[in-house]
Amino acid sequence: MKLLFLGDVMGRAGRAAITARLPAIKADWGLDFVVVNGENASSGAGLTPEHAKLILQAGADCVTLGDHAFDQKDMLAFIETEPRILRPLNFARSAPGHGARVFTASGGRKVLVMQALGQVFMKRPFDDPFSAVEAVLKTHTLGGVVQATIVDIHAEATSEKMAMGHWCDGRASLVVGTHTHVPTGDAQILTGGTAYQTDAGMCGDYDSVIGMDKLEPMRRFITGMPKGRFEPAAGEATLSGTYVETDDRSGKATKVRMIRIGGRLEPSFP
Repeated sequence: MKLLFLGDVMGRAGRAAITARLPAIKADWGLDFVVVNGENASSGAGLTPEHAKLILQAGADCVTLGDHAFDQKDMLAFIETEPRILRPLNFARSAPGHGARVFTASGGRKVLVMQALGQVFMKRPFDDPFSAVEAVLKTHTLGGVVQATIVDIHAEATSEKMAMGHWCDGRASLVVGTHTHVPTGDAQILTGGTAYQTDAGMCGDYDSVIGMDKLEPMRRFITGMPKGRFEPAAGEATLSGTYVETDDRSGKATKVRMIRIGGRLEPSFP
């Protein structure tokens, strides 16, 4: 199976890049399943139903969220009606929606997608992500119940993301990090057959400070004082993510590549 995961969509620039480029990428590469992290697609903070629909219409088969899952209040109700949007598994127990779901890809093949939030350096103490992921993996055997499994670990600490990759090794097709908006150069297949990348990066304007217009973040770093709001950078966006090919019988990865298309970063293709 050919899988594509795209990192955090950042504001209008990120949405524009998704809607302009993803349909052709999906067709040209013969992709079977696409996951997009939509965590920051609406003004850099959360995701509105309107923007979620745009990402899905562009070709995403599933949209994951993150710690800003419900910053846009309309998502509280919308996520209950749209099964293709996933919030973190270990979010508040009373949160609407689901953190894991099995989808049907081309040829009737089953793809499990889940997301968990890290605990290290995060602003609030979420539940243990490892036990949350373990419970789902135990009931959805890779190569048995499902033909592919994708785990989005939305976390700040590189070490925590790496630990999740090894925790899932051999039981997931792909473990990929999101949240920091900076793509890492460590795309690899772990010893048990799981594709891994510490952070997929963002789909946004890299002439920025992690997707935000440079002026206000720089002012705060230099002076320690805020003057205005953070606003998403509006230049041409780069699509950043991870491309994986898997063996249908085992569900394990046979190929993994870091993806960067358009914008300021040097392009890379599968």
